[in-house]
Amino acid sequence: MGGKNELKFKIAALAVLLVFFLPSVAEAETKIFNVEPNYDYYSRNQIEAVLHRTTNKMSFYIEKGWWDGLKEEKKSEIGEGLYKLSAEFEYRIYPEMTSVFGPEPDHPIDDSGRLTILFHRMVSGAGGYVNSGDQYSRYQYSRSNERNMAYINTAFLDSPMLSGFLAHEFMHLITFNAKEKKHNVREEVWLNEARAEYMPTFFGYNGEGESNLLRRKENFIKTPDNPLTEWLNRSADYGAINMFTQYLVDHYGVEILIDSLQSDKIGIESINLALKKNGYQEDFDQIFTDWTIAVLVNDCSLGEKYCYLNEDLKDLRIAPQTSYLPRGHGSSFSIKQGIKNWSGNWYRVVGGSGDLVVEFKAEEEANFQIPYFLCDIDDSCQVGFIQLNREGRGSVRVDNFGKEYKSLTIIPSVRNKTAGFNGEEKSVYFSWSAVAIPVREIEESTQRLLDRIEELKREIARLQNLLAARRGTLACAISSNLSFGSRGDEVECLQQFLKAENVYPEGLITGNFLTLTRQAVIRFQEKYAEDILYPLSLARGTGYVGPMTRDKISEIQRLR
Repeated sequence: MGGKNELKFKIAALAVLLVFFLPSVAEAETKIFNVEPNYDYYSRNQIEAVLHRTTNKMSFYIEKGWWDGLKEEKKSEIGEGLYKLSAEFEYRIYPEMTSVFGPEPDHPIDDSGRLTILFHRMVSGAGGYVNSGDQYSRYQYSRSNERNMAYINTAFLDSPMLSGFLAHEFMHLITFNAKEKKHNVREEVWLNEARAEYMPTFFGYNGEGESNLLRRKENFIKTPDNPLTEWLNRSADYGAINMFTQYLVDHYGVEILIDSLQSDKIGIESINLALKKNGYQEDFDQIFTDWTIAVLVNDCSLGEKYCYLNEDLKDLRIAPQTSYLPRGHGSSFSIKQGIKNWSGNWYRVVGGSGDLVVEFKAEEEANFQIPYFLCDIDDSCQVGFIQLNREGRGSVRVDNFGKEYKSLTIIPSVRNKTAGFNGEEKSVYFSWSAVAIPVREIEESTQRLLDRIEELKREIARLQNLLAARRGTLACAISSNLSFGSRGDEVECLQQFLKAENVYPEGLITGNFLTLTRQAVIRFQEKYAEDILYPLSLARGTGYVGPMTRDKISEIQRLR
């Protein structure tokens, strides 16, 4: 019996050798394939290709015109590379991917059981693609090649990334089978690409030197604010989705990709179901927030979810957009910005001297999350969150900024949509401002005294308004500090006063403290700089209506 088994083993081994070492009888076969003009280097619809290798699971075709132009030495080098690629696919990529993620489609026309790989010249940067139209007959889709098929750029035939590209495209076929054929749903493009982008990491193809992970990291660092779910097939899209997927699998496991793939749901909903199935409390929303912090700090000591575990990404940190507040006197700025759903945005404030107040305002009803990252002069940092009220407003105050604390970074993102992503998305707008308020040399010693003073000011304001009503005249009594973004009756009263002072030529009484009102306040402060600015060692107006400015307003009203 042992002799028979040994003979069977030798026969099987010989069969394998014949597959890989003997030339195929159809090696000289040529065939015309339909290709995608958007990917093809010459925008062609069809190309002629030559069959170069056939194994149990795949057939390699190479664009004939390109192949014929190669030197014999290069042909030999590529032939050796195709042999290694076919062995890698036959004995590793195919069995592991189909056992973990599920099978490729059973093609309704091509019953060979082989995956056709066509190498042809593509536009710069393209690694490859899959055309789902190949899954149908030509009666259903006239440009179908009627087979399980993937297309790869000839530019990468001698690249160490080639195996990763093949695994990437094969995942698209598995996704087609799991979603469209099994559940009759079409996966959202961003998540379809996310699973495929993870395949080089899944197989450990991200070694030293050239790797897909390295180029995606570089793509991401160049454009970190690219939205995850808006797919326009740009390098920035691949960079963002790859870096997010690496983080997702780092902390929650590849099972999230597997279970979301097998679900009859798509997109974010399928991710949330997979997280719940695997016993996690976090949802996609929370994970995205944690990720936006992780790519800024990448430090596990600040929180177990604020870092990458993949050693190849330990040095990944994005550079936030930085605004500098001049030191030595009060200063401020305001910014209006548009962002898209599920994009990270990082804004850092440095400089200044005094108490820093950062205010945030959503320009429309929107679901914002705004973590912030605060660092002191000893590089000890902490994470917090700006909470928005029903009007979409929120703020954070940092005392002694510029001395005790050196930087504040806010990380706003919006999540108005969780499904239906298809092409370019609309922007959602918000504004935020930062003001450094100088600290007085002499301050009241207790909070009780401050509270009492505010109480008395409110009572004085009430009495002034009552007296004005009896006289039939207007008195602008302001009991609160006002700044950019404030709104209400006191702002309306302030605007009336500024108009009467001839520093507010626009004269708009809106109750909203925006740019025109701020400019009018600056004019008023500089008009009475001796009473308002000089005691604070300021040379220019700040636009912030604080105690000195309010006192001067009250003084002028009493003299009227």
